[in-house]
Amino acid sequence: MAPLVALVVVAGLARLIGWLGDIAWLDSWSHAAALGLAAMFALTSSAHFLEPRRSALVEMVPPRLPNPTALVALTGVLEIAGAIGLLIPPFAKLAAVGLLLLLIVMFPANVRAARGGIGVKTMPLPLRTVVQLIFIGACVLVLVG
Repeated sequence: MAPLVALVVVAGLARLIGWLGDIAWLDSWSHAAALGLAAMFALTSSAHFLEPRRSALVEMVPPRLPNPTALVALTGVLEIAGAIGLLIPPFAKLAAVGLLLLLIVMFPANVRAARGGIGVKTMPLPLRTVVQLIFIGACVLVLVG
């Protein structure tokens, strides 16, 4: 739930600051969403490198995929790169596309974890699906903005 809170709080604060401070760049939902997503992915990427979450993420990788430890590290690096890309206006849309695809590609691991009772156990699958759709929606918001 912490990633969702990070997204909502940072995006909401950015938008409020843009509106109250008359800061044109922040007075946009797509730019606020980019900041919220950057904060969220900075937070979630840390789990790919810090225990005990790292081991739980490795456990979630479907067994048919090779080298789960390397895949968890790779996805963590991609999340960091995407978060940075969202903060650089010329790369924000490209980063949003990459992160959207990453969310879709990694979702089966969440399904596997929920069904098998393994890995990171933060929320039941129906709620996790809704949260995932919110993350994807935020990426789309960055793309269309």
